[in-house]
Amino acid sequence: QAGPNDLQTKADRLVQMSICASLARKFPKVTIIGEEELPTEDVTEDLIEDGHCEEILKKPCPAQYTGIKEEELVIWVDPLDGTKEYTEGLLDHVTVLIGIAYGGKAIAGVINQPYYNYEAGANAVLGRTIWGVLGVGAFGFQLTEAPAGKHIVITTRSHSSALVNECITALKPDHIIRVGGAGNKIIQLIEGKASAYVFASPGCKKWDTCAPEAILHAVGGKITDIRGNSFQYNKEVKHMNSAGVLAALRNYDYYASRIPNTVKESLVP
Repeated sequence: QAGPNDLQTKADRLVQMSICASLARKFPKVTIIGEEELPTEDVTEDLIEDGHCEEILKKPCPAQYTGIKEEELVIWVDPLDGTKEYTEGLLDHVTVLIGIAYGGKAIAGVINQPYYNYEAGANAVLGRTIWGVLGVGAFGFQLTEAPAGKHIVITTRSHSSALVNECITALKPDHIIRVGGAGNKIIQLIEGKASAYVFASPGCKKWDTCAPEAILHAVGGKITDIRGNSFQYNKEVKHMNSAGVLAALRNYDYYASRIPNTVKESLVP
């Protein structure tokens, strides 16, 4: 009998096979790093996506990226972010993340929410895709700022710890939201539901943050580890974000200045 984790693994693998094989066929020189270890066997044609999005192609490419060579790009793929929530039926937490990095920096990203609107009734349009490129902007959602003067902290739902809670308490939040998925948390920031995303723990990986980082930075937000270091996304980098995550659409410095030194010292990049 298949348990939830078997379902998750099958969903993860199929989505990643589709994304990675489709990208590799179109861009054979790009480095693609995905969450799942995949077999090298051929992928069936029904998993290959060979179309492209006209809406995106209408946008001009920023001048600083026109000379990029294919082999200089690294694509970070999380086929199913919010895995635990997926198996528990919290489908709005689930995202598919594709981040593009150049020179170690996240420059473009896609967050797909396959189950967006799943509770809105039979006639609702299911799913949406949010995307962004540095120097172009971010699209597919309504950019909204959190209520002024309110400190609404969003954090992990299933990976809490004494350190995670110590860090949040120090920020003296008006409200704490606990949800799954890094992609989902960044969406809450850019849609004004939360003012800061704080996760004082290892566990988050580069494929969790690359796409959301590009989208957040494209609209003027900021994401770092808990110690204020930028994430690096070159292909040689270790996959774990060992020093946690701190992000905000606005007022990043306010939250960064209130992270206790004891928390920073507990997390080694």
